[in-house]
Amino acid sequence: MSKAENVPYVESNLYRLRHTAAHILAAAVLQLYPQAKLGIGPPIADGFYYDFDLGVDEEGQAITFKADDLPRLEAGMRRVIGAQYPLVYREIGQTEAATLFADQPYKLELIADLLADDEEREETAVLSTYRLGNFEDLCRGPHVADTGNIPADSFKLMSIAGAYWRGDEQRPMLQRIYGTAWPNKKALKRHLALLEEAKKRDHRKLGRELEIYIMDEEVGPGLPLWLPNGNILREELAKLAYEMEAKGGYQRVSTPHIAKEALYLRSGHLPYYEDEMYAPMDKGGSRYFLKPMNCPFHHKIFGSKPRSYRDMPVRLAEYGMVYRYEASGQLFGLMRVRAAEQNDAHIYCSEAQLEVEFTAVLDLYRYYFDLFGIERFEMQLSKHSKAGLGKKYVDNEVMWIKIESQIREFMLNSGIPFVEAEGEAAFYGPKIDVQVWSAIGREFSLATNQVDFAAAAKFDLAFVNEQGQAEMPLCIHRAPLGSHERFIGFLIEHYAGKFPVWLAPEQVRIIPITDAHNRYAKQVEEQLAAAHIRVQADLGADRMNGKIRQAQKMQIPYMLVVGDKEMAAGMVSLRRRDGRRQNNLSIQEFSAHVVNQIVTRSLEL
Repeated sequence: MSKAENVPYVESNLYRLRHTAAHILAAAVLQLYPQAKLGIGPPIADGFYYDFDLGVDEEGQAITFKADDLPRLEAGMRRVIGAQYPLVYREIGQTEAATLFADQPYKLELIADLLADDEEREETAVLSTYRLGNFEDLCRGPHVADTGNIPADSFKLMSIAGAYWRGDEQRPMLQRIYGTAWPNKKALKRHLALLEEAKKRDHRKLGRELEIYIMDEEVGPGLPLWLPNGNILREELAKLAYEMEAKGGYQRVSTPHIAKEALYLRSGHLPYYEDEMYAPMDKGGSRYFLKPMNCPFHHKIFGSKPRSYRDMPVRLAEYGMVYRYEASGQLFGLMRVRAAEQNDAHIYCSEAQLEVEFTAVLDLYRYYFDLFGIERFEMQLSKHSKAGLGKKYVDNEVMWIKIESQIREFMLNSGIPFVEAEGEAAFYGPKIDVQVWSAIGREFSLATNQVDFAAAAKFDLAFVNEQGQAEMPLCIHRAPLGSHERFIGFLIEHYAGKFPVWLAPEQVRIIPITDAHNRYAKQVEEQLAAAHIRVQADLGADRMNGKIRQAQKMQIPYMLVVGDKEMAAGMVSLRRRDGRRQNNLSIQEFSAHVVNQIVTRSLEL
């Protein structure tokens, strides 16, 4: 959304521009490939896409777009723009729609589904289209007034990808053309520059270069193997979480990686969640599933003994592995994986304690944002939809409305800006979804803060209140660091691999000028290691300049160069990652500085 518009993206001029650009792309494709079958073409966060099926050639081979088609299609789009075709809205009946899209099977399927959504529709049901020139598409809009409203130098076609029709792996594979569109050439240029920077920061590229993690097809897609550097990142994040949770009164627990089917039937994850779970294992007459989440296990722990109001709230925390069978097309480096270690916790509290506990989680989020230098974030109150009750959501509208109202009040009291979204809740209760933006403006889904009003009844959870009566607790599901996998992926891109000192896998690299200085370099290494600094002396055969380049490539915060002068004086020469240098520095002074940066978890060098 442009800065000038204080309206939701879907109501903005930029949304209309991108939606129209998608239609213009489809018109250009049909000029180049008249036999093309059209899928869908929506606006997205920073552009648009359209899906196409180009059919097969005379030998029965699928016809595919090629890279050099994109400039040709852009030229075709500019011709459409130059013609300044008005975007003409029409309402048509079912019969006319069937005739208009007779040779477009995907459109006919969409029409059938639209009509099926309303059982009362008759033959005279009205559908809407938009026409520009000779091209007409099934669409509800909105669009710009005419194609000339789109600057011819403000868009670019970016890539070609495969996409299953309607996201179903059993349906045909279509070809998706992605494009980006902006209000003017300057905005497009700025966006393309950010994309170039994003390529340099891509966590998949840096993850391998910095020896953080690898993927291996023989192990399986979406199953990362953490290398020693990556494991240090995981351990530092876990250490941080342990410290914060100890301060917050959490108790740590551990639970199995598998459980019987009955547990997930009781929790309600089956059948709601079965498509995202690994297939069951039949053993000893029982079916077992790999766990997709920790919550049912924590419910069991809470219910394992009688609880009193004096015990409440009970806060159970776990760094537990979870397994979710993400569709292959959705896997993306560390951002979407099939095995993840979750920074998870569940807070069992009375309704009177809910605001304090819920707000404490929000405060923890804000603490982490400051610590990691996350300046831009958004919180969304995700609510139920009435139509989904009993299907997608627990069938208790009174509680939905009550808890959603309470969370809204908590958010207003906290002073944290938030938006609301209907139909985005968890199946057991409303939640706050947290989106963050990296240093270059890439958006990430980070964490949630969920209120569950259904678990207590499902698992017979209760505590004895002050009146001596059994009362069911509410449960807050929270994961402020999300999973190790996604959060580390975010941090790699946020910092461009230049991790703060406390988080850097290797904090100091000692570089002897010649082999004659190796012994002294080793002595310095031992002194720094004794202060619990992650340090390595590079005693390899490379020349000094080569060792410096290698340390810079690995984004090590500090390089200590030692030669004759340093060895004679018992000093070191410091090169910081940012290029600053300092000579004649005592080992004790340097060590104290590094330890301070680690202890305070400073963002500075």
